Amino acid sequence: MVVGDISTGTDVLVIGAGPGGYVAAIRAGQLDLDVTLVEKDAFGGVCLNYGCIPSKAMITASDLAHEAGDAEEMGIYADPEVKLGEMVGWKDGVVDQLTGGVEKLCKANGVELMEGRAEFADENTARVVHGGEGQGSETVEFEHAIVSTGSRPIEIPGFDFGDDPVLDSRQALDLDEVPESLVIVGAGYIGMELAGVFAKLGTDVTVVEMLDSVLPGYEDDLARPVKKKAEELGIDFHFGEAAKDWEESGDGITVRTENADDEISEFGAEKVLVAVGRSPVTDTLELENAGVETNDAGFIETDDRARTNQDHIYAIGDVAGEPMLAHKASKEGTVAAEVIAGEPSALDYQAVPAAVFTDPEIGTVGMTEEEAEENGFEPAVGQFPFRASGRALTTGHADGFVRIVADEPSGFILGAQIVGPEASELIAELGLAIEMGATLEDVAMTIHTHPTLSEAVMEAAENALGHAIHTLNR
Repeated sequence: MVVGDISTGTDVLVIGAGPGGYVAAIRAGQLDLDVTLVEKDAFGGVCLNYGCIPSKAMITASDLAHEAGDAEEMGIYADPEVKLGEMVGWKDGVVDQLTGGVEKLCKANGVELMEGRAEFADENTARVVHGGEGQGSETVEFEHAIVSTGSRPIEIPGFDFGDDPVLDSRQALDLDEVPESLVIVGAGYIGMELAGVFAKLGTDVTVVEMLDSVLPGYEDDLARPVKKKAEELGIDFHFGEAAKDWEESGDGITVRTENADDEISEFGAEKVLVAVGRSPVTDTLELENAGVETNDAGFIETDDRARTNQDHIYAIGDVAGEPMLAHKASKEGTVAAEVIAGEPSALDYQAVPAAVFTDPEIGTVGMTEEEAEENGFEPAVGQFPFRASGRALTTGHADGFVRIVADEPSGFILGAQIVGPEASELIAELGLAIEMGATLEDVAMTIHTHPTLSEAVMEAAENALGHAIHTLNR
């Protein structure tokens, strides 16, 4: 029996409970707004349940296994046994702890949680369809709505995620056994992160990429140490190759690729992981009923207050376009909630950091030297190699560098790029420097603890000023 349609009302309807949506809901609740948060899958969204958190858990675990078995230089000899099912179980435990925390925080801030798929009926009404037979639906009338439905992996022709040997990133993180061999389609950040995970667990990994390098969009000298380390792990790269199709072959599959000259190559593997990017989930929302417009790629265009072309409807996170980053979504969620509450809040994207959790890691924020020149600045650039860092050497990870880009006349820091150990953590100091308008001198004069990796940030600033101690000055 189908439960009849129920009608409720709310000040703010948030659709999607990922890192943008649940943050928006909590902030709106803190501002004394009546909030309803709708999620069709799992609270915490893709990032917490299937992406950012589980992938980092698996990266940490695979790093531990690999380093324990590859530390003869330090006088450590070990042969770790990896049980992937147990590793995945540990990962799931971390996820469960965090998802439970999200639900508790929402409820503690007065947020009404609702499970189901939301679609717009008109400019001020949405219909929430509940999952399961006989669960029915309900109508929610709202004054404001925030769309935060995130993104999904892009499927390519001939590679259906419903086929057993074809994996998306979520499926790859839930495998029970380590595959003997794996073809990864795509050398972007997802493909490269998971290539490292499986290579360190003992999988024979082949990466095929349409473009001519790993990590397209990052500067060559940032991507180069990542590719070098990947090759040392035994990862085989084939560039200029587009995935064409696959077929079952013996005990596994054969993946066929095609280059610009229409030449076909074949790669045997147990499974194939497709990681060619993500697309916004906006096609399930019936946005046209609310008059909300999307661009040709399906993204919702917004202003600096996260508003769509309908002033009372907001879009945050992946649906609002690049950069598709969880922390960017959270900031947009905070701004959207504050604008709805009448607070003087707006978005400022000059200091949005990005990180790639490869080996070594990459962290970036602000402008590159080339971008600084294009924007009319006279860049002063300082760089410090981790091979000159005592702390980096004691960790056994000394590849890479810290680079700082500043405006030479004023000294104001404009951007930074790091490739090396803990780059994802180190980049925060330089993001703060940009946000607060710090200069090279401010960073160089700040006493950093010795011996730490963060000293490399200080030394890069000193190098830009021409008086670094532990590296030659430019």
